Amino acid sequence: MPTVLIIDDNAAVAIALDVLFSLHDIGALSATSPEAGLAILEHTSVDLVIQDMNFSADTTSGEEGTALFRDIRRRHPDLPVILLTAWTHLDAAVDLVKSGAADYLSKPWNDNRLIATVTNLIELGQANRSLRQRVQQERRVRRDLEQGFDLRGMVWQDAATERVLHLACQVARADVPVLISGPNGTGKERIAEIIQANSLVAGGPFVVLNCGALPAELIEAELFGAEAGAYTGASRAREGKFEAADGGTLFLDEIGNLPLAGQMKLLRVLETGRFERLGSNRERQVKVRVISATNADLGAMIRAGTFREDLFYRLNVIELRLPALAARPADILPLASSFLARGKSLHHCAQAALLAHAWPGNVRELKNVMARASLLAAGDIIKAADLGLPVTVAASVEVEPDRDAIVQSMARANGVVAQAAADLGLSRQALYRRMERLGIAR
Repeated sequence: MPTVLIIDDNAAVAIALDVLFSLHDIGALSATSPEAGLAILEHTSVDLVIQDMNFSADTTSGEEGTALFRDIRRRHPDLPVILLTAWTHLDAAVDLVKSGAADYLSKPWNDNRLIATVTNLIELGQANRSLRQRVQQERRVRRDLEQGFDLRGMVWQDAATERVLHLACQVARADVPVLISGPNGTGKERIAEIIQANSLVAGGPFVVLNCGALPAELIEAELFGAEAGAYTGASRAREGKFEAADGGTLFLDEIGNLPLAGQMKLLRVLETGRFERLGSNRERQVKVRVISATNADLGAMIRAGTFREDLFYRLNVIELRLPALAARPADILPLASSFLARGKSLHHCAQAALLAHAWPGNVRELKNVMARASLLAAGDIIKAADLGLPVTVAASVEVEPDRDAIVQSMARANGVVAQAAADLGLSRQALYRRMERLGIAR
C-alpha cells in the first residue's frame, strides 16, 4: 500500500486527509511540525508528502513552508511534494512549484482533484523508482564487465550489445568453438578479440583469416600450409594459419566461403587437432581455439548442399548473434564520438542525423563517416551537413535541444550566449527562453 506523509499543524486537516486516503487504499502518516515531519522521513519510506505552508499562529508569509520544502528537496530530491495553503496569495507556492514541487492546492481542497493528483504522482514515483533500479542494475553489470574482463577498448551503450559482451566473456574460458553471426561491419572481429583476451590461451597468438578474401584454391594452403611444389608457384614450404595459431586462437572470418574440401579438413582438425600440409603425408598436431564468424545463413547453405551440417554443429557449440547497428541505436552516438578526431564534437542536429540514418554498412560505415566529417568540418563542431548523409524527414526536422545540449554549448562558448545560440542554431532570444524554462543559470 502506498503511503503519504501529511505535515500540518492542524489536526483536523490530517484526520480529514487520512479518512479520504483510506477510502482509496492509501496509507497516511501525519506530523504537526516541520521537525517531526523530517524525523519521520529519516526512518520511514513514504511515496509522497503533503505539507502546509504555515505552521505558526498569525503567520501567512509561507516562509516556514518554503524552508520545509527546501529541506525535503535537499534530503530526498526525488520525493514528490504537494503544497497546501489556506491563503489566496499563492506567490510562494507558485515559486516552489517552479523549483520542483509537484503541485499546490488551496484549502479547502477538492477531494477528486486531490486524489487524482496523489494517485498520478504515486504511480509516476513508482515508475521512476523502477527505472532508477533498472539503470543502477545496468550500471552494475557494466562496471562488473569493465572491471572483470579485458574488453579491448570496446565502446557500447546498448543493452543488445551488452548481452553479447556478457555471453562472450562468460564463454571465453571454455575450450569450445564459438560462432559469431551478424551482418558485415558490426564488429565481429572485436568480439573475437575479447574472447581471446579473456581465454585460457590469452597469452598465445591471435591469428585472423578472412575466408572470403582468398581464391577457393588458396584457402586450404592458407589454413594448413603447403610443401614446396604443392601447387603452381609454391617454390618453398610455408606454414598455415593453424600452425601459426598453435597455443592460441584462430579467427576464421566469413567461414561460409570455405569450399567443401576445406570444410572436410577443418572438421577433422576441430575433432582431432591433426592435419597435413598440402603436398605432405606427415601429420602435424596443434592445439588451437577456433572462433569463426559469418554474415551468411548457414542453415540455408546446409539445405543447398554448400556447407557441411556436421561442421556447422562443430563450429556452433556457442553462437553469439551480433545485431546490426540500426538494431542497437544506443551505440550510435558513443561510437560516433569515439571515432571523432580529438577536440571535435557533434552538434545536436548532427546527432539527430546519425540516429535517423539506417546504417546499412554498420559500424564500418559509421567510422568512415566520422573520419570524413572530422577532415571536412570547418570548425570543431560537426554539423549535420558535414556528415554527408542522405537527408531524411527525421533528420531535417529541427530538434529541440535538451538541457544537456544547452549546458554543453554554454560551456564551449565560455558563457557567451550569442555564441552558444549560434552553435545550437537558435536566436539569442530563443536560447534565453529555453534556459529560463529549464532553469539554467545565465
